[in-house]
Amino acid sequence: MMKYVSTRGYKEELTGAQAIIQGIAPDKGLYVPKEIPKLPFKAEDMIGRSYKEIAKPVIGAFFDDFTDEELSYCVDEAYDEKFEAQEIVPLRKVNGAFFLELFHGKTAAFKDMALSILPYLLTTSVKKEREDKKICILTATSGDTGKAALEGFADVEGTEIIVFYPDRGVSEVQKRQMITQEGKNTHVFAIKGNFDDAQNGVKKIFNDSDFGNELRASGVKLSSANSINIGRLVPQVAYYVYGYIKLLENKEIEQGEHINVVVPTGNFGNILAAFYAKKMGIPIDRFICASNENRVLTDFFNTGEYDINREFYLTNSPSMDILISSNLERFLYEIYEGDTKAVKGLMEDLESKGRYCLADHVKMRLKSFYGGCADASETVESIGSMYKDSGYLMDTHTAVAYKVYNEYKEKTGDKKAALIASTASAYKFAESVAQAIGLEEESSGFEYVEKIREKTGVDIPRGLKNLDKKEILHKGVIEISQMKDTVKTSVK
Repeated sequence: MMKYVSTRGYKEELTGAQAIIQGIAPDKGLYVPKEIPKLPFKAEDMIGRSYKEIAKPVIGAFFDDFTDEELSYCVDEAYDEKFEAQEIVPLRKVNGAFFLELFHGKTAAFKDMALSILPYLLTTSVKKEREDKKICILTATSGDTGKAALEGFADVEGTEIIVFYPDRGVSEVQKRQMITQEGKNTHVFAIKGNFDDAQNGVKKIFNDSDFGNELRASGVKLSSANSINIGRLVPQVAYYVYGYIKLLENKEIEQGEHINVVVPTGNFGNILAAFYAKKMGIPIDRFICASNENRVLTDFFNTGEYDINREFYLTNSPSMDILISSNLERFLYEIYEGDTKAVKGLMEDLESKGRYCLADHVKMRLKSFYGGCADASETVESIGSMYKDSGYLMDTHTAVAYKVYNEYKEKTGDKKAALIASTASAYKFAESVAQAIGLEEESSGFEYVEKIREKTGVDIPRGLKNLDKKEILHKGVIEISQMKDTVKTSVK
């Protein structure tokens, strides 16, 4: 049976269900599979299969403690009519690149791909483990995770969900999605800080053993919907496997042919999922890691040094406004070949000094990654030129990826087929997109939504229609220091 261990060496090994419930390890580490499983099928044998038919065995390879019936329930309930695209994940060929459209779920962002299934994985895990406590899902968001998690867990029996978001670090549409969320068990708070502050605050709560014991005594156990939870990360692996199979099916590549993957990322979970897909057996050659002005990951892959002692920028791609990329810790575990002592030392350096540097022999293992970045003006230019050339509308994050991909091609001449993770609907960042395609200035983000539809004819996602007319249900704005007390009062 697959076992999960902490990146920092905590001695206990868990099953998949136990790791999903736990969320984060007692030693502050993240749970990782002791060994990445191999693909349970040949890619060519899955040609013509649906997303659900491909996702189920991929997820099942990681969570082999789930029965076939349990997995079928989780997958079938997650990937249904809540997705507007019949194929769940359309693959669009534009200007010689392949856009893996991950934004056709209820909240119009790629987070739906994992957060549609996580509530079912978690509640199934709770039943399997005979957990008798209420599960409190504690989540920090840079914009998209929050709404997707709220949507997934709203009114799920035996759970409460608390979301913290940076007060001035999300788009107008993203904020309205969260603060209008219905559900008796949903709690949403803006914090006076940035995403890293929110994420660090959540981690401190998880790592406060006295507070955890206090909650457990009152019948509550903490878990997470962030990608620090392995149950959130694993479902993301499935769509890279699916994307490769669709390239085969469309005869864009030959059997066994290598591809590249391009991912806009801040917290490193989405691109780590692609890395796991490669370790499973998908022939991926290069991982093109795209950042905005907060280019800490770009610098890491170019130098082997991770340094957060730098200016923090609020950008037009706010879901990547992150300096502390949590999932990079899981990548360190892989490139240090399971040396948890080394990983723990690097994380301690990051906490105490704000930086760490890879050992020289480990830097050589970064060769499959290319780091690049795009600033706000380059992002807008990328959206505008793509729309002018092809009529294809990108959001700001996908535009960062496309700009870095073009830069990579120019520098290397690499002409392999490239899967670009298209992470959100353009309407979620309507103000920037409207500017990019030449629309006049409007007074609010919601007016831009309608103007974009009028000009482009692109349908507005169901979940974003009339969003500005919904009742605001969550009005809390708190200091970072109030996060723990806010959790205590929310779960009473």
